[in-house]
Amino acid sequence: MIPARKGGPLGWMWSRYVGHKLRASFRGLWTRGTLPAGDAPLLVYANHTNWWDGFVVHQLCLAAGWDGHCMMEEKNLARYRFLARIGAFSVRRESALETLRYSRGLLARPGVAVVLFPEGEQRPFGARPLVFQRGLEVLAKLSGARCLPVAIRYAFFEAELPDVLCEVGAVHGALPLAECQARLQGLVDRVRAVEGLEGFTALVRGGRGVAEKWDRVRGLSQERG
Repeated sequence: MIPARKGGPLGWMWSRYVGHKLRASFRGLWTRGTLPAGDAPLLVYANHTNWWDGFVVHQLCLAAGWDGHCMMEEKNLARYRFLARIGAFSVRRESALETLRYSRGLLARPGVAVVLFPEGEQRPFGARPLVFQRGLEVLAKLSGARCLPVAIRYAFFEAELPDVLCEVGAVHGALPLAECQARLQGLVDRVRAVEGLEGFTALVRGGRGVAEKWDRVRGLSQERG
């Protein structure tokens, strides 16, 4: 497997690059729900619908103050090894035990958050039902870490750029896989029904479209007039 190699000048550089890409491509990253403190290990699991998901959880971990790591399919991490510098590590289905042991070691450290996409592949947002691989259940039992479900949605709300919405669930201990699936499914259904940003908190502010920039200029012009 390919381990994470966080830190150093390269880690700082790639982290800055990921943040820049996210802010340039979205109006913002918004959360609803409580992000727990990073004083104890945390096993985060999320739906996987988009190429951007890894960048989103990286920014989520930074904003929440977690020492974030993310499990990633080995063939993809081998293509984009720079992601190891910001906490990605690899998994292969035929040798998942090695990765589970590595993840357990990470979760023995205070402040670490390990992020999984337990579906094991990208699926369209809102596709039902969610079907998880068993690694989440096994790792939760092995590590004893707190678990946190997070639903991710990319949405356009009458603006040029989309917003990233993260619906944060309640922290829980190790549970049967079906219960984890049900918890995340409920969050996905909830964020799917959202029609605006009311009730969400801006975690990362992003770019503005042409119309929004023009409205701002007009507003300044009117104030000066």
